[in-house]
Amino acid sequence: MSTVQPEQIVYVIDDDDAARQSLEFMLKTAGIEALGFESAKRFLEKLPHIKSGCIITDVRMPEITGIDLLRRVKESEVDIAVIVITGHGDVSLAVEAMKAGAVDFLEKPFDNDLLLSSVRSAFSKGADTARNKAVISDIHDRLAALSNREHQVLEGLVVGKPTR
Repeated sequence: MSTVQPEQIVYVIDDDDAARQSLEFMLKTAGIEALGFESAKRFLEKLPHIKSGCIITDVRMPEITGIDLLRRVKESEVDIAVIVITGHGDVSLAVEAMKAGAVDFLEKPFDNDLLLSSVRSAFSKGADTARNKAVISDIHDRLAALSNREHQVLEGLVVGKPTR
């Protein structure tokens, strides 16, 4: 069984050019690959080609908000963690983001070390998920390779039915 390593790219989505570029620079300085998008709409065009990674998205953006983006990403079933950032945070917004599946919610201005820690934690969880999927896939492959009699014996062992 081979170990699958998820992509460790951070997709920075923010309509504020200066904020987006600053985040990209900070991530790259920390040795983390970063790719910026000026809107959720632009990012969603790329989403079908993304397998994993981490998203950092601002909440307040025109057309598609960060929370709406988060919901669309979760519906797409792409294994990608989402960190939501905002300059206008409140408890209800944080709760909404976390219920929608955000791995973290940070209020601007945030500490760079806190953001980097959140990104690394998201990558770690993504690697765990990739390993689990690889193990499950391996189990399915092994089960598919069993003969009918081997299936009967396995069923007898697991379920407790006689194998006749």
